[in-house]
Amino acid sequence: MQVVPVTFTYPVHFTNRLFDPAHPLLQHTLAGADRAKVLCVVDDGVLAAHPQLATQIGAYFAAHPELHLVAPPLPVPGGERCKRDPGHVERVRAAINAHGIDRHAYVLAVGGGAVLDMVGYAAATAHRGVRLVRVPTTVLSQNDSAVGVKNSVNAFGKKNWLGTFAPPYSVLNDRSFLTTLEDRDWLGGLSEALKVALLRDAAFFGWLEANAPVLAARDLGAMDHAVYRCAELHLAHIATGGDPFEQGSSRPLDFGHWAAHKLESLSGYELRHGEAVAVGIALDCTYAALSGLLPEEDWRRIVNVLLALGLAVYVPELGDDRQDAADPTSVLSGLNEFREHLGGRLTIALLSGIGRPLDVHDMNHDTLRRAVTVLRDVQAGVPTTPLQGDPWLPTPTPAC
Repeated sequence: MQVVPVTFTYPVHFTNRLFDPAHPLLQHTLAGADRAKVLCVVDDGVLAAHPQLATQIGAYFAAHPELHLVAPPLPVPGGERCKRDPGHVERVRAAINAHGIDRHAYVLAVGGGAVLDMVGYAAATAHRGVRLVRVPTTVLSQNDSAVGVKNSVNAFGKKNWLGTFAPPYSVLNDRSFLTTLEDRDWLGGLSEALKVALLRDAAFFGWLEANAPVLAARDLGAMDHAVYRCAELHLAHIATGGDPFEQGSSRPLDFGHWAAHKLESLSGYELRHGEAVAVGIALDCTYAALSGLLPEEDWRRIVNVLLALGLAVYVPELGDDRQDAADPTSVLSGLNEFREHLGGRLTIALLSGIGRPLDVHDMNHDTLRRAVTVLRDVQAGVPTTPLQGDPWLPTPTPAC
């Protein structure tokens, strides 16, 4: 039997003002024995929020002659737009080819998670893999997607249908980019922090619960901690979870995602990933509570934290109690799409308590329909019928 062991090592840094010419981190990351060639690709939304960024990037490279920026930063559309049009992948590949970016050169990707996914896919499939340095600029990309090993684009109306597993060369998180985010992107990224806390760290969930008001009020110090701890937990799972390249059927870090990916598609990607994940978490937790798996008090706490963070637990795309899994416009059809994407047996991560995940291999559609109705009422502020014997009464999230 042929065995080829491979070990991947990549640093994840947390910093501020990365492109200040006096800041050594980027120079240390890119410098090598030869003059390092770098192609920079930038999210156009980031360029709009930071009009001097392209000039700052140029000035940084001018101040470090051991680095060679091969062209002005290449702008690409931000958000899911860049993952839905294969022309954007081809533009990045064409630039890699035109500027002679080889396996000892670098693609420097600056942007939100969708841009990093798309550019990463282009880089991973050029020369069968060129070095990718990620500079994530949103809460969600800094605390989740940028620190992982996946790169992907959408196809056939499905989220992340095309892609690769290719770890980055380095990840450089710059907190200064977070200050200009829209509220939707500031808050939406916290759903991934809540997700990983529910799966792996009850104490972190308690911290999010206590600090929800200050996080919603855009306290940067609190967000620094939320981003760092979330990224740390994601990295720990990737390194120790036993299946970093998803060869099995279980994907714990996709808790809440079977519905989230379908909701994004049903909304025409108007619903952002973090927002969809919040609804997906709420749906799966409500299902678990209705099924007697999750204590109702834990369910109340989870839903209250989502609401305190300004995240919806119900959106119109979730539908109503007439959902039909055979209807491709129904969120329930996302279960089969998720199984197909995983391969093998359907495996869904649920909770038996905060910090206590468990896998299930089927979901009762009638219970899911009831969960949708419960969440519709919760979002509307209507008291629901008891889930397990007690009425649902929203309680305020404690302040820090």
